[in-house]
Amino acid sequence: MSSLQTIITNREELARLLARLTSARAVALDTEFLRERTYRAELCLLQLADAHGPVCIDPAAVADLSALKPLLNGSAPLKVMHASRQDVEVLMPAVGLVQPLFDTQVAAALVGLPAQIGYAELVRRRLGIELAKAHTRTDWSARPLSREQIAYALDDVRYLLPLEEHLTAELERLGRTQWLAEELAALTDPSAYTVEPEQAWLRVRGLPGLDAARSRLARELAAWRERRAIERNRPRGWILEDVVLRDIVAAAPRSLEQLAAIPGVPAGLLRHCGADMLERIRAADLPDELPPVNLRGRPDPASTALLKKLSAIHRAVAADLALSPEVLATRRDLEQLARGRRDTPLLQGWRRAIIGERLLAAL
Repeated sequence: MSSLQTIITNREELARLLARLTSARAVALDTEFLRERTYRAELCLLQLADAHGPVCIDPAAVADLSALKPLLNGSAPLKVMHASRQDVEVLMPAVGLVQPLFDTQVAAALVGLPAQIGYAELVRRRLGIELAKAHTRTDWSARPLSREQIAYALDDVRYLLPLEEHLTAELERLGRTQWLAEELAALTDPSAYTVEPEQAWLRVRGLPGLDAARSRLARELAAWRERRAIERNRPRGWILEDVVLRDIVAAAPRSLEQLAAIPGVPAGLLRHCGADMLERIRAADLPDELPPVNLRGRPDPASTALLKKLSAIHRAVAADLALSPEVLATRRDLEQLARGRRDTPLLQGWRRAIIGERLLAAL
C-alpha cells in the first residue's frame, strides 16, 4: 500500500491492512455512496482508520469485500462511525451487519449538542479543527479519484477515534452511558435496515388519523410501490411520490378515470400500471361509502390544547437536562402519544423514565 495514495486497490494490500486492524481496540469507519438514482445504494468508497492513521478501500478495484466481514461484524474491534445508519445499510450486502459500533452523532446528542450535528461541526466544536467542505457533493462513483477527493475522504475517519474518547468521557461524567447503549442497540438491529413492503406505509409521512378502510388502502398502495421500486432498483419516489400516494389514499378512486383525475399521477404510470394500482385498490376491500378525510386539515381545539401541554413538558425536561428537545422526542412522537399510541419511543427504554411517565400523567 503506497503511503502517498493511501488507497487500497487489490486483495494483497487489503490483507495487510486487515492484519494491522484486527488487533486494534477501535476502528473508525465511513463510506461514500450514491443512491439518487437507485433503490439500493451503490458503495463507492470505504474508509478505515486506527491509531496509525486512515486509509481508503476502493470497491471499484477490490470488488470482493468479504475479507472485511470478521473485522466489521465480529465482536471486536469497536467500530466508530458518525451518523452510521446509512453507512451500515450500504455495507450490509458486502460485509453483513456492522457491530459493535459507537456513533459519534448519537453520543454527541446525548451530551447536549444538536441532535443531527454534522461530523465537520462536531470536529470543530470538540477538537478545534476546521475540515474542508469542497467535496461534500462529489460523484464518488467517478474514477480516477483525485488526491483532493482522497484527502477529503481520509479526513472523514481521521478524527473519529479522538471524538469517541472525548464523548465517552463526557457521557460517563453525566451518567448517560446506559442511554447510549440503548440507542446503539437499535442501530445493530438488522430489522432497522430492511423495509417489509407490507409495513412501508408506516414510513409515508402525512397519513394521520386514517379510517380503517383508508389504512388498508395505504398499506396496499405503499406495498405495491415498494415492491416495484425494489424490482426496478429505482427510488420509491420515482415510482410514485409520497404526496401523490397520500392524495390517492384520500380520494380512493375506483376507476382509471378517477385515478387520472388526481393531480400529480404520472401519465406513464397510468398507462403501464393503472390496472395494477386499481387491483391494489380493490384488494383494500373499500366500502361503497367512505367518511370524509382531509389529510392536511387542522386538528380539533382539544387535540391542539393537549399537544401544546405535552410540548411544554417536553421543552421543560429537555432544558433541565441541557438536551436538544428532539433528542427526547419528535413532534410526531408527541402527536402519536396524544392520539393514544403507546408504542412510541417516548415510552421505551431510558426515555420512559426521563419524560414518558410525566407525559402519560398529563394526558
